[in-house]
Amino acid sequence: MDSKILIIEDEEKIARFIELELIHEGYSVKKVYNGRDGLLLATEEDFDLVLLDIMLPELNGLEVLRRLRKEKDVPVIMLTARDAVMDKVSGLDAGADDYITKPFAIEELLARIRVALKKRTKSENILTVKGLKMDCARHEVTYDGEEIELTNREYELIHTLLINKNIVMSRDKLMDIVCGYDYTGETNIIDVYVRYIRTKIDDRFGVKIIHTVRGVGYVIKDA
Repeated sequence: MDSKILIIEDEEKIARFIELELIHEGYSVKKVYNGRDGLLLATEEDFDLVLLDIMLPELNGLEVLRRLRKEKDVPVIMLTARDAVMDKVSGLDAGADDYITKPFAIEELLARIRVALKKRTKSENILTVKGLKMDCARHEVTYDGEEIELTNREYELIHTLLINKNIVMSRDKLMDIVCGYDYTGETNIIDVYVRYIRTKIDDRFGVKIIHTVRGVGYVIKDA
């Protein structure tokens, strides 16, 4: 099945050029010209990848990305004429998978798309560590074959740690991913969710899945 790509780009000539190149490569493509319509389409339909400009009318690209990340984990490549380091950092911190600055060679964009789609395929595979198994397609978590019931936020937390295995994730970063950038509740909410998960997995099976890195955050290790 062809991968389905959404282009959110207000410069119509650029959007059309990218669309034709993607169609030529065998992708299925839709395009919109402002952030509000782009966010609506991206959340209503299932896309394999989103090409998202930062400088958009009605809703800028970073805000589109922040809101989209609350609903979906679709790969997003940011397209922009702005090449300042902080702009790139802001995009990546908001959840972008990659970042390419205009003007760009279409061959480079196509290569980055292929890499992002490969990463998506890998992330959809079953994730494992020790006796823990997460089936992302089924949204199921088991330990030694026994199912573990998790809330959506507990699932998102352990999924984030699994796909970043052996990488220490800060509490702030986990809060942004699990609770959203506009979360205004308790600041220790990640610690609370970790305790819940440890009750359901560590205490139940006598293991240690999530490790605390004092003063930093949490990590799931291979060993």
